[in-house]
Amino acid sequence: MKQFKAAIVGCGHVSPMHGLSISMLDNVELVAVCDKVPEKAQEKAAAFGAKRWYSDLDEMLEKEELDTLHICLPHYLHPIVAIKALKKGINVLTEKPMATNCEAALEMIEAEKVSTARLAVVSQNRYNAGAVLIKNLIDDGTLGKLLGMRATLAWIRTPDYYQSSDWKGTWDKEGGGVIIDQAIHTIDMLRYLAKSPVDYIDATIANRYHPYIDVEDVSEGVIAFKSGVMASFHCMNYYSYNAPVEIELQFDNAIARMVLDEGEVKFTDGRVFIAKRDPAEKHDFAGKNYWGINHTKQIAQFYQALETGEPFIVDGPEAYKTQQMVNAIYTSGKEHRRVYID
Repeated sequence: MKQFKAAIVGCGHVSPMHGLSISMLDNVELVAVCDKVPEKAQEKAAAFGAKRWYSDLDEMLEKEELDTLHICLPHYLHPIVAIKALKKGINVLTEKPMATNCEAALEMIEAEKVSTARLAVVSQNRYNAGAVLIKNLIDDGTLGKLLGMRATLAWIRTPDYYQSSDWKGTWDKEGGGVIIDQAIHTIDMLRYLAKSPVDYIDATIANRYHPYIDVEDVSEGVIAFKSGVMASFHCMNYYSYNAPVEIELQFDNAIARMVLDEGEVKFTDGRVFIAKRDPAEKHDFAGKNYWGINHTKQIAQFYQALETGEPFIVDGPEAYKTQQMVNAIYTSGKEHRRVYID
């Protein structure tokens, strides 16, 4: 079994999903963490059991002989750091989104092509029990033809969430608001389950509750797939609490619903299939148990794929398709027009 030497750059809220997930793997050693704030790097190194900590990324990449780098940084830094690591032959797993725009995301893919290393992007919701159930039934043809889809995300992001950050709520650093940050997984899931390329997107965006940020806090629209299926979505982050995300799919033979990470499929003949998270799948991810569980699954698959050479579940080209959707929503909303995706 190959032993991988890993590092994490960015010691913010999402870093425990990576640090603690790595600690569960026998073939991975977390040798270092890095954050521009030394106190945060020192704290997370102790929490994750990393040997060393750094406040300068270039110094870490120079001194450590790394096999992998986990990127947990603000969105605009994802391509900059990923390309730097790929040029050094270091495999990269970056948090979503790939980038703030399609051009930078394509640069990441091109960097991987000329590198000896590989690139993967976090999309942990594909590992939900409900998503696995519904995807398997779609793949084996049990559900019949897909007829329509809808998705709703109603969460809350408080003033402090934005005002305590120097990059959240900005077009240049975050790349957008509720769509690119909170709803990107929902948008990704629609395409994943539709199993069809996107034809066009027609959407609106607005800011109705957060006057101190530049980006949208609500978006609605339709995603038209080349298969002929239409998916409608409504996403906002000024609800009274973080309600479970809901996705519904209508098929010839059934209605499939996913609420949070649970799935239910009701067939027209009366059969009902239900999938729930295994109660044993519970770890302390700094209060984000549901979030962290599926990070653990994807991170394990990342290292398995590196060892065996098998494909990543979400590689650069696959993640780029979702990046295209996100940026098409923004173009459609800003320019008030239908945006076609080649």
